[in-house]
Amino acid sequence: MNESKTTSPEKGLNIGVRSFLTAIAVILVLMIATYLLTLFVPSGEYGRITDESGNEVLDTESGFTYTEGGIPFWKWLLSPILVLGAEGSGTLIAVIAFLLVIGGIFTALDRCGLIRYMLGGLASRFGASRYRLLAIIMLFFMALGAMIGSFEECVPLVPIVVALSLRLGWDPLVGVAASLLATGCGFAAGICNPFTVGVAQELAGLAMFSGAWLRVLSFVLIYALLYLFVFLYARRIERPVSDGAGEGFVSDPRMQRATLAFVSVLGFGIALVLSSGFIAALRDYTMIVVAVTFLAAGVSACLLCGMGGKALARASLSGVLGIFPAVIMILMASSIKYTLEEASVLDTILYGAVGAADTMPTWCVVLFIYLIVLVANFFIPSGSAKAFMLIPLIVPMASVFGISAQLCVLSFAFGDGFSNVLYPTNPALLISLGLADVSYGRWFRWCWRFQLANLALTSAVLLLGLAVGY
Repeated sequence: MNESKTTSPEKGLNIGVRSFLTAIAVILVLMIATYLLTLFVPSGEYGRITDESGNEVLDTESGFTYTEGGIPFWKWLLSPILVLGAEGSGTLIAVIAFLLVIGGIFTALDRCGLIRYMLGGLASRFGASRYRLLAIIMLFFMALGAMIGSFEECVPLVPIVVALSLRLGWDPLVGVAASLLATGCGFAAGICNPFTVGVAQELAGLAMFSGAWLRVLSFVLIYALLYLFVFLYARRIERPVSDGAGEGFVSDPRMQRATLAFVSVLGFGIALVLSSGFIAALRDYTMIVVAVTFLAAGVSACLLCGMGGKALARASLSGVLGIFPAVIMILMASSIKYTLEEASVLDTILYGAVGAADTMPTWCVVLFIYLIVLVANFFIPSGSAKAFMLIPLIVPMASVFGISAQLCVLSFAFGDGFSNVLYPTNPALLISLGLADVSYGRWFRWCWRFQLANLALTSAVLLLGLAVGY
């Protein structure tokens, strides 16, 4: 992504052709590999029961049984379309609608010049202390992930942070890392994450958000590692801020009013999302809240900038069309889970993994639980869905080895969160990379060292928890 792409009124917000083709190629290979897997792995299933809250969880007492399964070739071929009618597709449809709203409004904001104006103001004010600003931005996004479980909801802000990164003399990788990667790291640390830690602790019979001290320690260590990694890279590739970033910025009263409206309305939406950490009724609607407030903030700001209704509609439609290729990526990535569920092999894979733990020493079992969740997250990006599938199995298994349920929950949170910003099956990652015009291959080559270092750090945290009886 070059700077003109994010700030040019002619282009608006579009998925880069190179990043789109790379992502499609990677996902297609994974789709084929998944289909081949269903031909060799026998079908089977665990029994399911409904808990007191109406959620479907595994029935460990009924055990595992092999069944008739498999998926016809035609059904696999059409799986990116059929997934829209599968059970639980409401979330998928909501993500697509959310994405189209972002694309339309962001392009309108770009066309009316407000994005350029806001970025110019930030660059002018923070150009001399850009690394301090970087640290604050990363802390903000990590806190959103850790405290309220935001992830997909942060996608609208990713292009803005990427554009700011370019203005401050860095590249798109720094912008994606400071926003989405930081959010994923916070999501995994999960201090009060209701979608992973909250659900998992409830299923494990633990008090909600208990045992927070080790998660807080994890948050601090992960933040330090992430900032160091991004800081060293940014220092290596930085260019002088004076290269057009914030130079000649002149305050415009009309733009100031539009900026105030945009920030106020969007800030109200973020406040509502933050309150979802304390108001359970809001947790299922955070994506809707962000979409509606982003829409309201964008429309009001564009009108205050002097943009007419017809121009706003044309720009929004252009943005929707520009971002539509991301819908194809999302449907193809979602079809991988659909294929495994239709072929009834997910439970078989899980059954084999749990059985493999019987011969391991205790410290290996802790790390093996981490690995199980990491593998499951490739196929099932939803943290809550994985909790209902895995926690009823791994907590009883771990208790046999004297491993606490609390440590199981921490292993689950680690395994669920970090790989969200690594696996090409995660829709939010694909969308963000597409908007930043960063190919998946480039992203993987850039962040694998951080992921490896973070894997070592979090594994050490789990072993520390085992040693101190957490």
